[in-house]
Amino acid sequence: MRDLCVGPGTTVTLHFSLSLTDGELVDSNFESKPAQFTVGDGKMLKGFEEALFGLEEGTEEEFLLGPEAGFGAHNPNNVQVVDRSEFDPGITLEEGLMLSFADAQNAELPGVVVEFDDEQVTIDFNHPLAGRDILFKVAVLEIKPATVH
Repeated sequence: MRDLCVGPGTTVTLHFSLSLTDGELVDSNFESKPAQFTVGDGKMLKGFEEALFGLEEGTEEEFLLGPEAGFGAHNPNNVQVVDRSEFDPGITLEEGLMLSFADAQNAELPGVVVEFDDEQVTIDFNHPLAGRDILFKVAVLEIKPATVH
């Protein structure tokens, strides 16, 4: 073990899980290969990184992170109503169906069907975990100084 804590300038190897407060498991790598990231490299949300600051190798912790530290608040402006005629008639729409759209820069933008009728389809472009509290469990396996490339 080293006398190094998670913080800027470190590369961290860890196991983690994300759950909703009702216990629903969203993601976990405890049963598989650990994740590795360098603080600030963008692989992990800033709020998740900051929750780890000060932890040492061998530490296991659990954090409850609000939307502002996780996937952001649910933004009602990201819910759009689209004419049903814009959809291929062969698509079977159902609530919860995730579809792929193109944004103004032609980048892929996922959206979830919230409701629909014969005239309109309501699509939510928020991250599916936006507005949710997240239970973040971690087991820090290794911390080392980040290498500059």
